[in-house]
Amino acid sequence: MELTINEKRVIAALAELDSCSDAILAEKLNASPETVVQWAHLCADKGLLTIEKDVTLSARLTDEGKRYAEGGGLPERQVLSKLQAAADSLFLKDLSHDSLAKIAIGWLRKKNWISIQDGKVIVNNEEAQAPGPDEEALKNPVPGTIGCAILVKRGLAVIEEHVSWTISITPDGQALAGAGLNLQEETGTLTRDQIISGEWKSLNLRKYDVTKLPKRIYAGRIHPNQQILDEIRSLLFEMGFTEFYGSIVQNSFWNFDALYQPQDHPAREMQDTFHLAEELPLPDGWEKIREIHQTGGDTGSTGWGGDWSQDISRKCVLRTHSTSLSIQHLANNPNPPLKAFSISRVYRRETIDPTHLPEFEQLEGIVMDEGLHFGHLLGFFKEFFGHMGFEEVRFRPGYFPYTEPSVEPEVWVDGLGWVELGGAGIFRPEVTKPWEIKCPVLAWGLGVSRVSMLRMGLKDLRQLNKSDIDWIRNSPVRRV
Repeated sequence: MELTINEKRVIAALAELDSCSDAILAEKLNASPETVVQWAHLCADKGLLTIEKDVTLSARLTDEGKRYAEGGGLPERQVLSKLQAAADSLFLKDLSHDSLAKIAIGWLRKKNWISIQDGKVIVNNEEAQAPGPDEEALKNPVPGTIGCAILVKRGLAVIEEHVSWTISITPDGQALAGAGLNLQEETGTLTRDQIISGEWKSLNLRKYDVTKLPKRIYAGRIHPNQQILDEIRSLLFEMGFTEFYGSIVQNSFWNFDALYQPQDHPAREMQDTFHLAEELPLPDGWEKIREIHQTGGDTGSTGWGGDWSQDISRKCVLRTHSTSLSIQHLANNPNPPLKAFSISRVYRRETIDPTHLPEFEQLEGIVMDEGLHFGHLLGFFKEFFGHMGFEEVRFRPGYFPYTEPSVEPEVWVDGLGWVELGGAGIFRPEVTKPWEIKCPVLAWGLGVSRVSMLRMGLKDLRQLNKSDIDWIRNSPVRRV
């Protein structure tokens, strides 16, 4: 049986001790406990040792928990003492000056120690007498008790795991040690001088098992979803597109109004929106948008009629689609030719399920030039999806407030059938004329998160955002 010098040292040491902890063995061999356990596992694989793992739990207070333990108890107990000193009642506004009140009030009510009537905090004396299990645990936290669990949940204590190993020699190990072990130091790496001089011939060379597989090494890599996004970005660059960017927070002017979505119409609610309290100013020329909404301006449209509010237009939202970036890019670049795209994260109040998330990446594209027509748009999709691995593409009529005609492209996926991946169309005059754009503009928005899901054969969109290191390691590498 071939053993390394370190394995022999472990066997020799345990032949004297019979059984001991990893800490004792590490001290005897002048090595770290982690290293000794590694050597012991190698011996155990050969039947020379046995190893038993012992896990113990301990609890300790966090810094916040220590402050409470040393400062009079949990926040609710400290505030309760102040209430009792004030004849068992106090106005809530008077308590707001206490730094602990924000935490304490919720726990006081949860424990039914107080009630609040007409802004006055009243102590329920029959409930607020004996210390609870969490207060007992604050003095001595013990893992596995109810009180300790409450403190951990409140962030006032943490559970720590301590691992130790008991290493014992087997009869086979004793027999091997009794037969004598050569503890002469081994040479694992030869120097140039040792080879030239021939000294290597007399050295005790370390033996290697060339049949044993090495430990698998996982190299750093890009997330599988990001690889596909990079592939899409590279493809569009090859097709002559440039990339544009923009803020996650947009005012309603760019997210809705500039895209001819009326302020008082259900079309504004096509996507459930995250509304923010902030506001952003309107850009120069906003009056043209108001006129188009109210009367149609000089577009030949009659508009939506009704009122148009600057206040509504200034209010901010998390962008519901990256088309809000497209119209801003067009407003800043109104002259043809133009081919541009954006891969941006958008936000909607969706119910989370295998095919919907409240945030996802959207591929937004615009093409502006003389003589463009609807056929060019369909041709682009056939070319784009073909490069992405979807051979069969079809188109279904769609509706969007800012494009006419509009279409929804679908691709064929084996096992799923036809899958819709977004929407597209030609921007309406109500969208382009305020910015003095005189050429047709082809526009589309695709859910590239769904493209990634289909390309990787996933059945759940949530997998793209999970911290699943095994899935990331085992996913095939895609080279652009």
